[in-house]
Amino acid sequence: MTKPKTHDLFIGGAWSKADNTERDTIRNPATGDILAHVAVAGEDDVNRALRTAQDAFPAWSRLVATDRADYLYRLIELIRRDAEKLARIITSENGKPLKEARIEVNFAIQLIRFAAENVRRLEGNIIPGSRPGEKILIEKIPHGVVAGISAWNFPLALTARKMGPALAAGNTFVIKPHELTPLSTLALAELSVEAGFPKGIFNVVTGGGATVGNALVTNPITKLITMTGSTPAGRKIMAAASAGLKEVRLELGGKAPFIVMEDADIDAAVNAAVAARFMNCGQVCTANERTYVHTAVYDAFLKRLRTKVEALKTGNPLDEKTDMGPKISAQELEKVDAMVRKAVEQGAKVELGGRRLTGGDYDRGNFYAPTLLTNVNGDMDIVRNEVFGPVLSLIRVKDFDDAIAQANNSRYGLSAYMFTQDLKKIMRMTNELNFGEIYVNREGGEAAQGFHHGYGDSGIGGEDGQYGLEAYVDTKTVYLNA
Repeated sequence: MTKPKTHDLFIGGAWSKADNTERDTIRNPATGDILAHVAVAGEDDVNRALRTAQDAFPAWSRLVATDRADYLYRLIELIRRDAEKLARIITSENGKPLKEARIEVNFAIQLIRFAAENVRRLEGNIIPGSRPGEKILIEKIPHGVVAGISAWNFPLALTARKMGPALAAGNTFVIKPHELTPLSTLALAELSVEAGFPKGIFNVVTGGGATVGNALVTNPITKLITMTGSTPAGRKIMAAASAGLKEVRLELGGKAPFIVMEDADIDAAVNAAVAARFMNCGQVCTANERTYVHTAVYDAFLKRLRTKVEALKTGNPLDEKTDMGPKISAQELEKVDAMVRKAVEQGAKVELGGRRLTGGDYDRGNFYAPTLLTNVNGDMDIVRNEVFGPVLSLIRVKDFDDAIAQANNSRYGLSAYMFTQDLKKIMRMTNELNFGEIYVNREGGEAAQGFHHGYGDSGIGGEDGQYGLEAYVDTKTVYLNA
């Protein structure tokens, strides 16, 4: 095994030592091996990064939009060149199968590309004035310094999702990757140097949320905060940002319902239900958390579902044949196992899995068996709370109205799924299903040109597409008279 690498902070286009000598140890969740030692920024380090971004902002924001886009295009080419290397970094630090990590790298490219392609579409307006000859100009302008805080489940794509539109729109950017998975973002920082990014427009400060994240949120230099993570963390960020009346965009947890009606293509629905639940070991905010199946097709669906889940191969995520890797940490694994045991206490039946995988290489990592639960009902904790793990809860519904009512009975409102061939049901669903993102007759996976957002405890604001890009600019109104 190669010697673990030591990483510093990335500030002003160069590697910079933190004020303290403390470092986070980054481990491979599949093997427990030490991958790297990463600097832990202190408040002074965060302030330095923000000041550097602030100093770089005037020149960067005055560039023609297409010139800013050209830097992003150069970065995209380097990501393409190093796609396999980046995928292996993602798999090593996060644990997702290599084939999924490659998809993440491509998604990161698409997110940056959309921002670069569409920055010229950040259009203002000209409105007739209230005086003779007057014009009212409404102009789109960058906020200034944007702070990003990202989660561990998509370490490269989440950085790209925030960095691309922030820089394209003329802001400068400081990001705190999650302390469990900073290596993908640090690799992206290396590529930004090779792409010739002006110094200070992209900065990376590593460390925990209580220190680094709080310092980013509360510093008056920060004008916009964009965060992906848990709902409790989002509440803390929003509260901390309120003192400075800062704009906040929060993409938080989810509890997606997956609805299968009696006229659905059962094979397609089963395939999508498994993909939407077990991808990335269930560690996806849009994952299928509650599977509602019409009673008329419930037995047939369950039979095919069992076969599909049983066939999943769990193991070494670098193996091309692996379908599911480990949980990100022992703590997360224990949380999921506790939720399954509680569900059983409340009356659920374990059809498959329901345990930690042990023996051989499994003992080195955080592996949990793909789990299928039946006899599940809406009163159980596992139906109300986000699992964020490889547990599929199957729930019988009597009809469409029952499915919609149970699906909407949640404090989350990010994503939902619907399988039906009935156009009337689809039309009703668009009005009655209270989720910001709905997949009809397909598995999950948002597009770079879409808009990824939710309601309730799933956050405020949104990411991606033109609506997401618009979040990275403010407006200025000018009453123009000769």
